Amino acid sequence: MSYALIRHLRRTALLTQQMRTETIVTNLTPEDLVFKPPLTQWSKVIREAEKIVGYPTSFMNLRWLLSDEFANLAMHLRKMVGSNHPIVKTAKMLLYNEHNNLQPWGLIILLLSKAVSPPTTSLLSTEVTQNQRIVAELTEMIRTGHYVHRGLLNIPPHDRSSGTESAMFANKIAILIGDYLLVTANGMLARLKNQDLSYLISTALRDLSEGEFFGRRDEQNMPLPGKPVQNNTEKFQIQSNTLPLSVKDTLGSPIREWTLRTMYNGGSLFGRGCQGALLLAGHSAEKQEIAYKFGCYLCLAWQALAELQKITSKDTYSLVSAPVLFAINSNPELYNVIEKAKNITDIHLDKFREEILKTDAVEQTQLLYAENANKAKSYVQTFGNNTSIDTIIRMIKTL
Repeated sequence: MSYALIRHLRRTALLTQQMRTETIVTNLTPEDLVFKPPLTQWSKVIREAEKIVGYPTSFMNLRWLLSDEFANLAMHLRKMVGSNHPIVKTAKMLLYNEHNNLQPWGLIILLLSKAVSPPTTSLLSTEVTQNQRIVAELTEMIRTGHYVHRGLLNIPPHDRSSGTESAMFANKIAILIGDYLLVTANGMLARLKNQDLSYLISTALRDLSEGEFFGRRDEQNMPLPGKPVQNNTEKFQIQSNTLPLSVKDTLGSPIREWTLRTMYNGGSLFGRGCQGALLLAGHSAEKQEIAYKFGCYLCLAWQALAELQKITSKDTYSLVSAPVLFAINSNPELYNVIEKAKNITDIHLDKFREEILKTDAVEQTQLLYAENANKAKSYVQTFGNNTSIDTIIRMIKTL
């Protein structure tokens, strides 16, 4: 995406008529991580990638969608059709699974697995391939379960009435569906009987949980950005060790805060999924570290691009997205608007967007995306020159 296009997007967003501010009462849902690359090119690359791994990766979700346990939950979920509860949007996303709108985590892990596994037909090789496929599936399942839980409505007891009964019922169904996905994923992980892999995935689960308690929150438990800290341009260092992510000197520093939030929000999980694929293939710790960093940086690139598209369009955006963090760091007066609000709903997001677009936040987010995409590309290229790696690189370039 060129700077000329970015400038055009900024002008278009600034000229957009002022819309009604939508009420935001939930945490981030899967839609907040969706990016929309060029449809034709992206769909073609996805189809080619699925031919390489052997089957459409959209089938990965069908294994649990068609299970008896989920069928019972789906019967109750039908009662929520027509409501605005996030669980309905999430269910539609899972059922339709539009390739042009979703980051294909499982597909990337399968491509990486095929690239690093020996091309033999022995029983051992077949078992490794099957186990790697399970890792791809359970990674997607954990991710989906986590976002189902994050879409719960936070309705204070004093605001509950007969008008909120359907939302409260949907919350219960969302909890059950999220729990089912997480429990099923953990069961799949346990059946692999690989202690090292279990440890890697458990560290990602820890990071997902800790992310829910990082930084300030409003009364609806929506995340709020840290107070800007000037002259703090130090980058967040991604380490492959399994220690908790460092939160020191992150809040208020736009790149460090954004990187940590994205790592908490799924970057760590995707990285561990890629690392686990190499672990199962018997590769060295050095190769596993490269795979982990590749997954992390690719997730960061996807997130930056998704946030870039949202801030330059009519979509709802997060106040902890990269453009917002860059904007309040460039113009600290914008932070006063956030600091005075008790809830995100108190902020006129469209007017706030106009102020953001007056800064260089869009250009800085574009640079952030390019930097992480280039790092992801450089790491994955170390795994050789083959069809699977070439396809991953094409997917990165298509963004």
